[in-house]
Amino acid sequence: MMFPPEAWDALRLTLWVACWATALGVPVALGLALALVRRFPGWFMLNLLVHLPLVLPPVATGWLLLIWFGRKGPLGSTLEAALGLILAFNWKGAVLASIVMGMPLMVRPIRASLEALPREVLLSAASLGAGPWMVFAKVIWPLIRPGVLVGGVMGFAKALGEFGATITFVAAIPGQTRTLASAIQGQLSVPGGEAAAAGMVALSVGLAVAALVGAEVLGARAARRVAGR
Repeated sequence: MMFPPEAWDALRLTLWVACWATALGVPVALGLALALVRRFPGWFMLNLLVHLPLVLPPVATGWLLLIWFGRKGPLGSTLEAALGLILAFNWKGAVLASIVMGMPLMVRPIRASLEALPREVLLSAASLGAGPWMVFAKVIWPLIRPGVLVGGVMGFAKALGEFGATITFVAAIPGQTRTLASAIQGQLSVPGGEAAAAGMVALSVGLAVAALVGAEVLGARAARRVAGR
């Protein structure tokens, strides 16, 4: 099976982007899940925004990111002026696209873990004088940690295969923004590139299988934890 040099560059960049997307996305997903388990004014809109990437065409999501976070966009120009941070056509933009596309997959298992918490346990902890932070650290976090891990693995897996939003927002610049998915598409678009594409597909399948198996193992552990077994 043929593995062109660009396959390893694309693989390294894909793993780099996926790790950053997971590290930055999980805390955001945890905060969103904590918000969504409570009803408040604006709950519906927040829930809609979180899950919109699941149903919106990825290219449309990438275009919206380009409009808002491009160098002339309202958020992109502000970030560049304040922090010198450029997202469009940069690997950092690929991280943002992966976070946005993977957010629903990260939020859902965390939210499910929170909703499955025994209410009497929380009430007992509060009645013993534990403050909100102590309740979270000593009671909530140990019970939802498997769900958070599942969300992280799912977000990581999504980032490994993200294509539509990424290529629209950051393109496929060799060595800078060309991930494994965009490298496969590039090989398939040129005559005689099928062998190289097949090798990169094999790499993608291996990564995806490993991530999904990890998610299944952690999911089973989370179910046993919640059930008290």
